[in-house]
Amino acid sequence: MNLAETIRAAGIVGCGGAGFPTHVKYTGGQTETILVNGAECEPLLATDRYLMRHFAREIVSAAAALGRETGAKRCVIALKAAYTAERAALEAAIAEQAAPVALHLLESFFPAGDEQSLVFEVTGRVVPPGGIPLAVGCVVNNTATVLCIHHAMEGRPFTQKYLTVTGEVAAPCIVKAPVGTPVEACIALAGGTPLSDYAVVNGGPMMGRPMTREEAGHAYVTKTMSGLIVLPPDSPVVRRAQTQPEHMVNRARSACIQCSFCTQLCPRALLGHPLQPHRIMRRLAAGGLEALLDTPEGRSAALCCECGICEIYACPMGLQPRQVNAALKKELARNKIRYQGEETDCQARQERAFRKAPAARVAARTGVAAYAGISIDQLRRAAPKRVVLSLRQSAGAPAESVVRSGERVELGQRIAACPQGALGADLHASISGTVTVEAEWIAIDADKGGER
Repeated sequence: MNLAETIRAAGIVGCGGAGFPTHVKYTGGQTETILVNGAECEPLLATDRYLMRHFAREIVSAAAALGRETGAKRCVIALKAAYTAERAALEAAIAEQAAPVALHLLESFFPAGDEQSLVFEVTGRVVPPGGIPLAVGCVVNNTATVLCIHHAMEGRPFTQKYLTVTGEVAAPCIVKAPVGTPVEACIALAGGTPLSDYAVVNGGPMMGRPMTREEAGHAYVTKTMSGLIVLPPDSPVVRRAQTQPEHMVNRARSACIQCSFCTQLCPRALLGHPLQPHRIMRRLAAGGLEALLDTPEGRSAALCCECGICEIYACPMGLQPRQVNAALKKELARNKIRYQGEETDCQARQERAFRKAPAARVAARTGVAAYAGISIDQLRRAAPKRVVLSLRQSAGAPAESVVRSGERVELGQRIAACPQGALGADLHASISGTVTVEAEWIAIDADKGGER
């Protein structure tokens, strides 16, 4: 079994994004650069930093193994220059193992962790619009994913998740939780919240999805969950997410001044991609979402990485180009319209160097500056009596159960498989116990006396 097959068998998916099945990245073509993303893109999240400090040996070992397996010419871990403790830990691990792994130090800007921005920072190459990093010889995985690869090399499938729990909690911390752990249990491990009502952001404040308290009460840790941020229900992060599409259209018609700041600061536009949010907003004001689908501007929304710079940092009128683009992307997907660009050799704009958004300023504009200075290094372990694992834990098709209700399973046992020939990932038991199988999820009730 080669390393790509080992990764597939372990059910590994990207830990911080859309959950793309990791093994597919290593089967698509010639790899020149293995790139480990340690930029910790989102404000407040500290998981990758924690992993680099405490599991540097494992991350370096797995990165070097990926380099050997693929025959890549370079193996690079990219992290912010401000991460001094993480840099020291990685340098010590590289020296100890004499590993052919280099570090690349980044400025503190957002979104430094966007994989296409990261590829350009490290290699100077621009990923073609609508393309993937492999188009320029790169494979990108974040540090949490690379740590999972190390576990797979030791025979352990993906069953545990590290995530940041912060915001309005008594003791912000890193939680290590079995996949399927109740979100409320993770918040309790962080000391709970003093708020009688609250929202919980699944992910970071820029790109994460807010949940109401009620929704959080029925939510469970997934393979792609990177953080939980507890906020007041009237916080700016939550209010922005509640804007309805028709309200966005009306505001665009009445308030967009066509200043083009959203385009001037867009990370993808600065890479030379033909994405111009201000033109999309102009078209939106003239005809609405449906009318945009048959226009070049509307189809270019597929290039948006939904980082939020346009609406949170750039727009002086408080409009929401990112959410407009997200709605357009859903409509394009529903109508099976794919981006058809002819650009194959884009050039990054010269002004990109001085239009990067400083990370601290982005945190302030997002409305979470009060939590940005919190140092998080405490690890707490969840030991749930019951886990609920969604069968849809990755991009592509949901996994299909290979166990039956009432059956007893062991920690690490495969309980659901990716359909034959489909894009997806296997799912493994995150605790030992008895399963209950439903159409969209599998629950496991732990053995009496705790998990074994």
